[in-house]
Amino acid sequence: MFVLFLCNLSLEPAAASKNKVKGSQGQFPLTQNVTVVEGGTAILTCRVDQNDNTSLQWSNPAQQTLYFDDKKALRDNRIELVRASWHELSISVSDVSLSDEGQYTCSLFTMPVKTSKAYLTVLGVPEKPQISGFSSPVMEGDLMQLTCKTSGSKPAADIRWFKNDKEIKDVKYLKEEDANRKTFTVSSTLDFRVDRSDDGVAVICRVDHESLNATPQVAMQVLEIHYTPSVKIIPSTPFPQEGQPLILTCESKGKPLPEPVLWTKDGGELPDPDRMVVSGRELNILFLNKTDNGTYRCEATNTIGQSSAEYVLIVHDVPNTLLSTTIIPSLTTATVTTTVAITTSPTTSATTSSVRDPNALAGQTGPDHALIGGIVAVVVFVTLCSIFLLGRYLARHKGTYLTNEAKGAEDAPDADTAIINAEGSQVNAEEKKEYFI
Repeated sequence: MFVLFLCNLSLEPAAASKNKVKGSQGQFPLTQNVTVVEGGTAILTCRVDQNDNTSLQWSNPAQQTLYFDDKKALRDNRIELVRASWHELSISVSDVSLSDEGQYTCSLFTMPVKTSKAYLTVLGVPEKPQISGFSSPVMEGDLMQLTCKTSGSKPAADIRWFKNDKEIKDVKYLKEEDANRKTFTVSSTLDFRVDRSDDGVAVICRVDHESLNATPQVAMQVLEIHYTPSVKIIPSTPFPQEGQPLILTCESKGKPLPEPVLWTKDGGELPDPDRMVVSGRELNILFLNKTDNGTYRCEATNTIGQSSAEYVLIVHDVPNTLLSTTIIPSLTTATVTTTVAITTSPTTSATTSSVRDPNALAGQTGPDHALIGGIVAVVVFVTLCSIFLLGRYLARHKGTYLTNEAKGAEDAPDADTAIINAEGSQVNAEEKKEYFI
């Protein structure tokens, strides 16, 4: 229970005039209109600036006397005396009802009687609003119509709609007078088409009225929207490589919540269940190889419908970062030794490297093979040239020695002479050799 009233003007009383006739000419009662909420308490005050002990009286709209000075005239327990003096008469009316509304009169009994009117306005408090028209659940794409209604307001209340804290302006408004012909029933209708973004959204109907003291009454309806699943596949790595593991996650959203997802590859079942393991919404491929290339499909289903998403898997080769360091030392060794036994080692080393690391050769591109072939060809060519030059040198040196030896013993009659001639032949041979060179 609370009190709402307007303050009256406060006038300092002047000294009473000893001349009653002259004083009565300046006497006049002062009142103000009062507004109170239904069920509250109204204070009616009547003041006189100059009063020569003249009586004051309050009467109701039916002209029934409520108080005459400090004497109560009407038997109504809701009406009480607040203050009574020669300059003021104030009374209170508690538990005000709509029937108490009207014009109240303050009378100053001079000759003639002077009166002042005060209008008592009673505000009808609107009832708590109710939202109707919602039936759960609502399918995505359906047209929804919600109605908010409140009764008992005086004057008619104002209804506003909010969705996600944003006011909706395009609504219908209807005002009807109640049976008591004093209060009003107000309703407002909101029409909109729902989608999946409306699921879980709170739609609020707010009632504004001056009797609510800036604290509006609200009604709220939380929407439940059913819709088909939406599906998305998320890979654990954006660049899958051969020999590495891969996890594909099927992210599905829908209402009702989709059932366990179904994984397929290229339109059929998963080809290697031992290596391709389905765990909940995840597809785990333990280690990748080229045969895993293909289109993977994830399907999600609920009672509303079915949806799917696809992921095209391309397994990439593992980059070979050790190929250059394996071949170059072998080529260096072949170039330094220039022997037939060692020159075969590049081919052997390359072959061994190929057998030990099959992925390395599998990862080479066209330009890498051309480079390796060119290097091997150069090594073989240098080796063959070295062998040819060394053989030619040895052959010529041996031929010269045998010829000189034969010339030293050709015409000698005995062994001693042959030795002597041979020494001379060696000198000639050195000269020829120098000439030859």
